[in-house]
Amino acid sequence: MENLKNKTIIITGASSGIGEKIAMKVANIGARPILVARSKEKLKAISNKINQQTAVDSLYYPLDISDRKQVKIVFAQILKEIGQVDILLNNAGFAIFDSFAEADLEDIEKMFQVNVLGLMACTKEVLPSMLERNSGHIINIASQAGKLATPKSSGYAATKHAVLGFTNSLRMELAKTNISVSSVNPGPIETTFFDIADKSGNYVKNVKKYMLQPENVAEKIVQLMIHPKRELNLPRWMNMGSVLYNLFPNIADRFVGNILNKK
Repeated sequence: MENLKNKTIIITGASSGIGEKIAMKVANIGARPILVARSKEKLKAISNKINQQTAVDSLYYPLDISDRKQVKIVFAQILKEIGQVDILLNNAGFAIFDSFAEADLEDIEKMFQVNVLGLMACTKEVLPSMLERNSGHIINIASQAGKLATPKSSGYAATKHAVLGFTNSLRMELAKTNISVSSVNPGPIETTFFDIADKSGNYVKNVKKYMLQPENVAEKIVQLMIHPKRELNLPRWMNMGSVLYNLFPNIADRFVGNILNKK
């Protein structure tokens, strides 16, 4: 845990879910979380809670990461006020589950703006200072959906495939530096994520018994910050499905498609 003490960690999507839980966990072990999300009131409440219950000085910055001009302005302010950023956790993202025939292209565009381009924009702002210091860690929250697409999530799966492609390419570009690049590929997590993604409630009902608990996911991601590695796949057994799919795609399409149709 000493590895994170006095480290500065920017967390996007920090106003709820695993972002909020990670912020509290890293603060409890002496790291300084910098909270970023759209909701000023939620961020303020979480930041105040951290500052009251821990010895660190957490700051918060309201930001819609889909607005690239705003990203530049806010990250410039963050870097000016706090200086060094040790870890960037690109956690912000959302989904809307629909069959592609029924999906609204504007919804898909919004998912790409947040899940992919927003993530890349935030990374772009912290990377120069990390390169200058030759140290840092970039963690991108992807999804098992980025490895194994399922019916009624074509838009969302496409964004997470893009996140994994970007993460893997960036890792190779930075291979000769001391900057780590990690992806986190979780299955469904029991958070408010599905309030937007699954308005019918059918998916949550069908996969309830397989859902990951946010507390456990947050703890695993904190451990990833302490011990960086290429990928964190949660749960491991679910990742085996994507491995088998890549090995035997035709068989999987034919025999497993109905099993994956849970939305």
